[in-house]
This record gives sequence, C-alpha cells and structure tokens, in this order.
Amino acid sequence: MRVSVIGGGAITDEAESRAEEIGRELGRRGHTVVCGGRGGTMESVCRGAKAEGGTTIGILPGERRAAANEYVDVAIATGLGHARNALVPLNGDAVVALAGSHGTLSEIGFAGIYDRPIVGLETHDVPGVETAETAAAAVDAVEKALESDTDR
Repeated sequence: MRVSVIGGGAITDEAESRAEEIGRELGRRGHTVVCGGRGGTMESVCRGAKAEGGTTIGILPGERRAAANEYVDVAIATGLGHARNALVPLNGDAVVALAGSHGTLSEIGFAGIYDRPIVGLETHDVPGVETAETAAAAVDAVEKALESDTDR
C-alpha cells in the first residue's frame, strides 16, 4: 500500500523523531511512502522508511527532481508550487498527518475530498481525521481502514 505522510517542512526535534518513526514503521511493514519530497517531516519519514528497506516517492513543488531529499527513491517534479499539495494525498491509499501548518491543513482537506482515510498524530483537529498516539497505532489504523477497500 502507498501511504502519504504529510507534515511541516520546518519541524521540531520531537516531530522529526516522530516522522522518522512513522517512516520506519511503514518501511518495516512493506508500505511505500509518498510525501512532498523536501525537508522536515518529508525528509525524516523518508529516512526512516529507507532505514527499513522501504520505497519512497517525493512529489516536488518545483521543476527539478534534484531538489528532492537524499532519501527519495522516485522524485516527481511538478512545477506546481503549493498546488502540488493536491497530488500528495491523491497518490496515497491513506494519509498520515503529523503536526504541520497551512500546507498540511490543505493536504488534509484534499485527502478528505479524495475520500482517503486520514490518521493524525499531533496535527490539526479536523472532522474525519482519526487520531493516533504512536507511529505503530497510526499505521495500524490506515491498514485497518484499507482492509476491505480494494479499489485504490
């Protein structure tokens, strides 16, 4: 399964550790990480996934694939700027949101529009976002939400 992980580009040390933990959990379970491909949450989740042998996809705002963080396996340049936020949740089967600000909130909104299951860890309090306390619980929740959904 592909899991889009969304969160801030400028994050605290605690959020960095949490994002890496989410990436490790996803990689350990054989899931592909989809993210915005840059720094902060995106780099940390990719680093964690790669540490466990996972695959990562970065959907970049600019026109240069080389702008991706070093842990991205497949870099997709869009040239869309912030509008690329619509593509990150679209390309995942489910979404895990970690902290973040306005960009993360927009991605949560798009995930809802696309009817993706959304699990949040210390993020925006938005209807339709299931909360989880740990990385393992977040991955459990997205796996459970997708158990019977074979259309994605």
